[in-house]
Amino acid sequence: MSLLASLYPWTKALHIISIIAWMAGMLYLPRLFVYHADAMPGSKESETFKVMERRLLRFIINPAMIAAYVFGTALAFTPGIVDWSQYWIWSKLFLVGVLTWLHHYFSRWRKDFAADRNTRSARFYRMVNEIPTLAMIGIVIMVVVKPF
Repeated sequence: MSLLASLYPWTKALHIISIIAWMAGMLYLPRLFVYHADAMPGSKESETFKVMERRLLRFIINPAMIAAYVFGTALAFTPGIVDWSQYWIWSKLFLVGVLTWLHHYFSRWRKDFAADRNTRSARFYRMVNEIPTLAMIGIVIMVVVKPF
């Protein structure tokens, strides 16, 4: 038995834990942006949001995404786990790419808020807040149902 196969239950558990943490942050950060967009730049409220957003990204979202990638890659290379000829895995990876792209934009937008350069409305962030949820639903369906 290969090392990856023997570690499979642990790798899978750590991957799921990482995904939960990543998704929690990806759902909460744009919600903070909604409130921050309505705060006056330089106000105590705005400064508090800056700290919350930076800490959430730096200490939860970024490490969780990295861990999700590490454990997900290990799962992908575990013998017998992924059949690369099926389309569900490619759909899942596409949606992970969407989450990664969104993560990148969240990081950029946080920097805009930190520099008091935000130009987007609270409504914009409310709409963006739905994208991680839709991606998560798609990923779970691809992994559990494997519709194709």
